Formats: sequence, C-alpha cells, structure tokens
Amino acid sequence: MDTNPDAEQPSDDVRPNVAEVDESARESDSSPLVRIRSLLPGLARAEQRVAKVVLDDPSAVARRSITEVALAANTSETTVTRFCKAIGVGGYPQLRIALAADTARSEARSSRNLGGEIATDDDLPAVVSKVSFADARAVEETAEQLDIAELEQVINVVAGASRVDVYGVGASAFVAADLQQKLHRIGRVSFAWSDTHIMLTSAAVLNGGDVAVGISHTGATTDTVEALRVAREHGATTVALTNFPRSPITEVADHVLTTAARETTFRSGATASRIAQLTVIDCLFIGVAQRHMDAAVNALDATRDAVGAHRLGVRPDGRRRPRETGK
Repeated sequence: MDTNPDAEQPSDDVRPNVAEVDESARESDSSPLVRIRSLLPGLARAEQRVAKVVLDDPSAVARRSITEVALAANTSETTVTRFCKAIGVGGYPQLRIALAADTARSEARSSRNLGGEIATDDDLPAVVSKVSFADARAVEETAEQLDIAELEQVINVVAGASRVDVYGVGASAFVAADLQQKLHRIGRVSFAWSDTHIMLTSAAVLNGGDVAVGISHTGATTDTVEALRVAREHGATTVALTNFPRSPITEVADHVLTTAARETTFRSGATASRIAQLTVIDCLFIGVAQRHMDAAVNALDATRDAVGAHRLGVRPDGRRRPRETGK
C-alpha cells in the first residue's frame, strides 16, 4: 500500500474551505451518496469496501486523509482513487468537497438523525419518524438526481407513441398499473402487464411506433428485463425505470430514468422504492399530458363525470347528502 499521507489529497489538518464547498454544490445538486448507492452493485469488491466506509459515515470521510480511508477499507490509496473516478467525482479531494457539501445540505434539511436502520427495539413513534423520513428523502433525492434531458426525451416518445406497454412484477407491478391508469385516463392507449408469459406476448407484437416501459427497482428482475429485450427486438422504443443505472435492464433500454431510494430493515422492495418510482411516473405523466393538453383536459373531465355518480356526497357535518333522483 502507498503510505504517502499527502498523496492525492490535502494535508490531514486541512479541511475543504467554504468557497470550495459552495462551488461543488453549485456544480451538481445530486448527492454523491445517491450516486454511490446506485453504482454500488457494479463496483469492484475492493471499491465496494471503500463505498461502505463512505456510506457509513460520510461526514467523517470528508475530514479524513486518503490514507485513513484506505486503511479503514482494508485497501490501497490507488483503489480509493479508482473508486472516486468510478462514481464520477474525479479524485479524492473532490470527493471530500462533495461529501462536505452534502453533509451541510443534510444538516440544513433536518436536525434529527432519522436516516438509520429500523431497530427491533425502536418504539412506534421512532418507527413512524424513520419511515416517513426515509420516504421523504427518497422523493427529494430522486428529484435531485433525475436527468431532466432524458426525462424530456422519454416524455416525447411516450406522447407520440401509438401504444405504451408497461412491465413490472412484484412491487413494481403496482407502479406499472399506476402509469397505465394515468395514461389511459387521458386517452393514451396503454397496457400494464405483470405475468411473464403475457409480458413476452405483449412485447412480441409491438412495433416501431410503440413504447415499452420496464420498471424494476433492482434492474435485475429477469421477467422485466426479458420482456423489454423482446420489445426492443421488435422495434419498440424501450424505457427502463430503475434505482441502479448500471443494472442489466439498462442494457436493453433506449432510455433510462433512475430513482434514488434507500431500502432499510424490514423494507426491501417496499414503500421507499415505490414512492420514488411514482415520483418519476407522475413527472412523466404530467409531461405527456402537457403535450396533449386539450385532449387530456377533455378526457379527465369525461372520466371524472363518468365516475361521479358512484361517489357518496357528504355534508360538512359528516352526514350523507340524499342522492338526487331527478324527480
């Protein structure tokens, strides 16, 4: 291991100054921790150890030398540098600056430390606080890292599609159904599929004027990846929505939209990932509706009127209003 404490970093007693932190924050609103978590599965094993050190205590890493971080990760300074380049920050000094800026933003958002795992002995108020905090952060971090240019391209292809088929299994199936329902309600031809055989059948009859959207938090769900691959082979434009931009589903997607959800104890594949996915879906839907504003408004009015008679009127005091009979 290279033991030079000054290699590729400021001296141990020099912290990133405020001007550097501000400049880093201006360059990108995306948290480096979000990028690390999303790229983690694709990193080399030694780089994953560095990632764990950073994720476990980012504010401490912002104050450490590259040598200290390498020792904590049981690896070399060269590996730390490779890790920095792999996550797109250039080098270790830039990583420290980005972490310092991110820590400052996090502290400004909340003075409470609610981002940790849910412990078995947490009382119910603590569980509620941690769950709500994690869900809110999933939405915020997803919005911060969302590629607006890519989102606009997806909006354009969906708005111009003859048909949009949406694939998702497990928890992602609910998100797929939500997108289908939204598009259908504004008059866009759309279908949501969660059965593997039907997904593949659907994909096989798509063509160049159609769009296939695959939703998978991990990006490694075989059923969804395979359906998107078949849709692409038959000429459809393919879109992936995933938490991991280097996952298998991105290899069969023409466009990739990413979320930024952290799964915690008892919550793998649960609410945080779905809320993050639904945030992107809402942005996509509104963008498509804007492209067809008059038709969308007319369709929304018509669908609202169609179901209006099936809602019970309620007075301010909670009592039901009598249903109108027309007599």
